[in-house]
Amino acid sequence: MSQSNNIFLPSRSLGYVSNHLPLQIRYIKSRKENLIITCVGKSFHTYGITHFGLLSVSGLHSENISCIGADAYHVYTACENVIYAWRRGTELKHVYRGHKKRVHLMTPFGAHLISVDESSSVKIWDIKAEVVYFELTFSSTSFNITALLHPSTYVNKILFACDKGQMQLWNINSGKLIYTFKSWKACVTCLEQAPAVDVVAVGLSTGRIILHNLRYDETIMEFTQDWGLVTSISFRSDGHAIMATGSVAGHIVFWDLEERKVASQLLTAHDDSVTGMVCLPNEPLMVTSSPDNTLKLWIFDMTDGGARLLRIREGHSAAPSFIRFHGANGHNILSCAGDSTLRIFNTQTEQFNKSLGKASYNRKASKKRGRSVEDPLKMPPVTQFTSETTREKEWDNIAAIHQGLAVVTTWSYDRVKMGDLKLLPERFQKKNKNVDVEVTATCLCLTHCGNFVIVGYSTGHVDRFNIQSGLWRDSYGNPKGHDSAVRGVMTDTLNQLTVSGGGDGKIKFWKFKSQGSNPLTVLTLDESICFFRFHQESSMLAVALEDFTVNIVDIETRRVVRKFIGHTAQLTDATFSPDSRWLITSSMDRSVRTWDIPSGQLVNEFATEAACVSLNMSPTGEVLATAHVDYLGIFLWTNRTLYTRVTLKALTPSEEPPVVKLPQCQEESYEFEEDINKEEFISQEQINKDLITLSGLSTSRWQNLLNLDIIRMRNKPKSPPKAPKSAPFFLPTVASLNNIQFDLSTPVEGGSKIIKPLSFVNLSEFGKMLQATEETNNFLPVIDKFKTLGASMVDFEIKSLAPEEGGCIEAMLQFLRCIEFMLKSNNDFELAEAYLSLFLKVHGTTIAKEEILRNYLPNVNSCHAVSWNRLQEKLLYSMCVVQNLKTM
Repeated sequence: MSQSNNIFLPSRSLGYVSNHLPLQIRYIKSRKENLIITCVGKSFHTYGITHFGLLSVSGLHSENISCIGADAYHVYTACENVIYAWRRGTELKHVYRGHKKRVHLMTPFGAHLISVDESSSVKIWDIKAEVVYFELTFSSTSFNITALLHPSTYVNKILFACDKGQMQLWNINSGKLIYTFKSWKACVTCLEQAPAVDVVAVGLSTGRIILHNLRYDETIMEFTQDWGLVTSISFRSDGHAIMATGSVAGHIVFWDLEERKVASQLLTAHDDSVTGMVCLPNEPLMVTSSPDNTLKLWIFDMTDGGARLLRIREGHSAAPSFIRFHGANGHNILSCAGDSTLRIFNTQTEQFNKSLGKASYNRKASKKRGRSVEDPLKMPPVTQFTSETTREKEWDNIAAIHQGLAVVTTWSYDRVKMGDLKLLPERFQKKNKNVDVEVTATCLCLTHCGNFVIVGYSTGHVDRFNIQSGLWRDSYGNPKGHDSAVRGVMTDTLNQLTVSGGGDGKIKFWKFKSQGSNPLTVLTLDESICFFRFHQESSMLAVALEDFTVNIVDIETRRVVRKFIGHTAQLTDATFSPDSRWLITSSMDRSVRTWDIPSGQLVNEFATEAACVSLNMSPTGEVLATAHVDYLGIFLWTNRTLYTRVTLKALTPSEEPPVVKLPQCQEESYEFEEDINKEEFISQEQINKDLITLSGLSTSRWQNLLNLDIIRMRNKPKSPPKAPKSAPFFLPTVASLNNIQFDLSTPVEGGSKIIKPLSFVNLSEFGKMLQATEETNNFLPVIDKFKTLGASMVDFEIKSLAPEEGGCIEAMLQFLRCIEFMLKSNNDFELAEAYLSLFLKVHGTTIAKEEILRNYLPNVNSCHAVSWNRLQEKLLYSMCVVQNLKTM
């Protein structure tokens, strides 16, 4: 990262749902749920259909995804001429390289994947082997492939369609052309398998939908939709003979195949073309997607058999133009865009995203009209808004100005809708004959108490309204506040002062209750004013000027205290940090600059691919949100100074800022050139030998070793066990896998049947492993064996080391050496302490009698003291700090 961009790091983007690529549906047996796959540029999203929540976001591709497909195991994406296969929505599993042109069609086909590029070159891939199984080449002039389909029950058969309306059926196993169908003299835009065998639905660019029988090459029925090109086709499979078709106008038509007529329509189901549409198998549900950045779930439960909207995920269909954080926690962002909507985006989860609706001259009339036709009552886009949380439960708390209008609209954040009030002074109403038709509202401000709205107009007037009633209360100036358009207005926290700025370069300070009086103070600047940005806690006002500079005005002293010069194009927005130490500005020169107000220096700058049109810093200072030209999303940048030490230095404003890529849906992109079979990183058991490391075993393995006798007494049955039934004299044999084996390798000498043991030591398997360490001094196998034993077995093995239990003194000595080895290695610390405690408790008397064991104890004690004293010091210090914090 460049030294000049060390404050803000790209985090992620909000507001992306879908684009022009059709959605894909996957059914996951383990979840018993259908998953929806949508493309959002360089990555794809996976949504669960149950709650319509975002489940995962894929890794980033090098370029925008050009094609997408899915089956039960993988999601396939094409980026230029390379195809990728993903597992679980995020894990890259396979990469397929071989196409020379951009891939634009794909369909999974059992163990194979069929892909078509723009030169009509067809490749059939072996999915696991990542090799081309078969290849076909068509002439892009005579048979340019526009759609393909695998007809149901047609083994190894693929149907190709071209832009001239012709279809061909191929056997990809033998590589032979089976049949060429007659042409419809129009481009085939989509193919869909009908529920009936041998029947395929063909959508044409002329709006015709043809149900064609492939076996007999006959057209069964034909429909024509009025809105031109057919973008998508789907069939209901829940017992209703309904076919749904989508159009470029955003309308959906449902055709009754039995009656051969239109069953119902969804007019303006989307604001753009319906590119993706799937009726879920055996369910009355349909999912649609569109380039208008929406994903919708429809349910067929209307009385006329039509569909209604059940769930929706949506973002702006036009680039956001103005964004602001709402509330003190910094979790919600208000944004407006060219689609005339006002939306709420939550920075934590997409489940809380909301739409306040489209701006309308008559909201109730627009609601009655529904989405049937283009709404003539829709207002121009919102260009600027202001909000407060003080009175949001009582009345509207958002005021907005619209492009080219003098009317100011009100909105309610709490009720998530547009208000009924339209704020307009009487002098600008149509009934006034002297009204200037060119007048527009240029700026506004909502008072901190949430009661009043101050509005500035292009005529120089400044008016105050009551937002609860919508009534005009006062105006500033006599007859108007400025001689040119008002570019900025603001009020102080206590509603004692109103400040306005105009294109005449003057900042005027008024009493809040002006009653048409003259201003208290007039501050004249060198250039015309672009906009105001106010920081309430510090009473500092940032004034952007037409000469691309920013002045900081102290409201208390009414003087310019700082001037920042560096931008080379029109300023678009500015925001203060919560502590008012930084001023962050954006400009059409594509740069975002951070100015340190106390020192008056530029301390951070970076440039983006597209110019930032609006930015705002969260009230907590954690995140910077930006909106950019021609980008539908809102981009979040993390404030790095909150979690790491950053040394800021003064930068030269004339230097070219480094270009930084905009944040995507996740912070880091996937490295496609890496080996896809690369092993997962596994952390070491012990990071450093100087660190005391625990074993990681559950506490039940070692914590109760000293109390096993008490636990056994508590678990003792209340009644004594009953004696088993006496067995017969002749025991019957029972077949078993574990047969009794006898050692016949040593012959009996002299015919005697008495075996004389060489030693009376009867060590267990663990004891034998300890005895074997006398020569190797390798205690790792012994420790690994100990870790596999439960508490009762550990107790048994340690007790078995005593001579009276069949053990020996040498095995007990090796056990002490094993404990010493564990303490010196600083590994498995809690196990070593627990095993040593049990050993001393059980064999204390034996150790006191045996000199060799008694003399070795100081070695173990010294190792124990070194480790425990070091750990005890840290524990006691932490306990003291915690106790001190509790009693403060």
